[in-house]
Order: sequence, then structure tokens, then C-alpha cells
Amino acid sequence: MTQPETHSENQQLDVVAVGAHPDDVEIACGGTLARLVSQGYRVGIIDLTDGEPTPKSPGPEVRLAEAQAAAARLGVPLRVTLDLPNRRLFDSFDARVALAREFRKYRPRVVIGLGDKTPLASPDHWQAMQITDAAVFYSRLTKWDEHFAKLPVHAIEKQLYCSLNIVAGEELAASSQVVVDIGDQLEAKMEAIRCYQTQFPPEKEYVLERVRAIALYHGTRAGFAAGEVLMSPRAFGTDDLMGYLFPQP
Repeated sequence: MTQPETHSENQQLDVVAVGAHPDDVEIACGGTLARLVSQGYRVGIIDLTDGEPTPKSPGPEVRLAEAQAAAARLGVPLRVTLDLPNRRLFDSFDARVALAREFRKYRPRVVIGLGDKTPLASPDHWQAMQITDAAVFYSRLTKWDEHFAKLPVHAIEKQLYCSLNIVAGEELAASSQVVVDIGDQLEAKMEAIRCYQTQFPPEKEYVLERVRAIALYHGTRAGFAAGEVLMSPRAFGTDDLMGYLFPQP
């Protein structure tokens, strides 16, 4: 895990995406992150665990190398891996504080986290959602310096959820949804996922086909070539209806 250090302005990020394991973020919102980078925003990824052990990986070093290669393919310059345990990830005080320290260090305006349970898949995803929710709150709490290595408090402006579901019709219930146009970023997303050769060997090619299919489906819903859905626990609003409906390119 990276250790807390004194905040400096050149560390500040616009957006941080949080996953339970390396490859979660790429599957759920990799295209969105690549698009944000292309638009000039400062983006980072935090993996709560190193994802190991897994059946076809020789060890954490290989998985971490895959994660760095995937981040590079998306154009994301910063990736942090916490030392929380894969398969035994639980929403605990220590886990919440560990993530909140990273939020205080990098001071994002927006946090994107996993947004639901994944039945028949890892229960770590649901725990990651709860840890992220709590860490967003802990990041802004005053009079608690002893837990955060004297890092200054930081209030995150917006929190969004992304989904690992790759079946049409299983979108999460939320106050608001938005489909992000990733038509120009779909191939970068797919190539980033393919960096995880230990997780997606040839016999799992069908998973990648489903990831692509769901991106095409969401794009079709919004009139894009491909899309990713993000959810907000609070309703979106605007004071510029026409600007919202017809954004400038």
C-alpha cells in the first residue's frame, strides 16, 4: 500500500475510481476513465486488494504488472493498490480509514465506486461498495486527525456508482442514471481488460464478448456507438436545460 504523505497540489485528482480487485474498474467504467483522460481530467484508480490468489495467476507481481499495463492503456497515470485481503475483504473500520486516507491525499472531486452485489461472483464487490461509501464520508470528518496521519480533511463533491453486471436489463436502481459515450474509447477499454491475461485466458473469451455487447447495448439506449452506465444516489439537476440536453462538443 502507498503510505500517507503530505498533500501537494500536483497530487490532486479530478476523479478516482475504486474497485475491489484489479480489472473491476476496467470492466465497469474503463471507457469512462479513458474518455475523461482524453478530455484533460486527472484520473486515478484505487484497487482495495491485489486480487490474489486466483486460479491462473502465478502471484501478485504478475497481477500488479497486468494492472499497471491496463491503466496505461486507459491513459490513467496513477494506480494505487491497498493491502486489504482478496476473498476476505470486509467493510471494517481499518478498511474505511485506509481508503479515506487515499481520498484525503489525492483530493478528488468525484469518486466512482462499485454499486451493487454480484450474485454468483465475488462478495468482495459488495464489501467494496460499503467501504467506499464510508470512506467518502470519513474523508470529510474533522477532529479525527489521529486516524489519518494528519492529512487534511477533504469533502468529495460527487459520488457515482458503476456496475459489473454484463447482462442487459440488470441495471442498478438509483435516483439518476447517465450513459457516458465511450464510442471512441471502447477498443481501449477492451484492450485494457485483455491486459489481464491471467484472468481472461482464451477459454474466457465469452466474458469479453459480453462486456463488449453490454457497452453496445448501453450505447444504443442513448444514441451512441457504445456506452457505460453510471448511477447517482441523488438526482441530477441543471440550471441550463438546453445546455444539458444539447452539450457543446
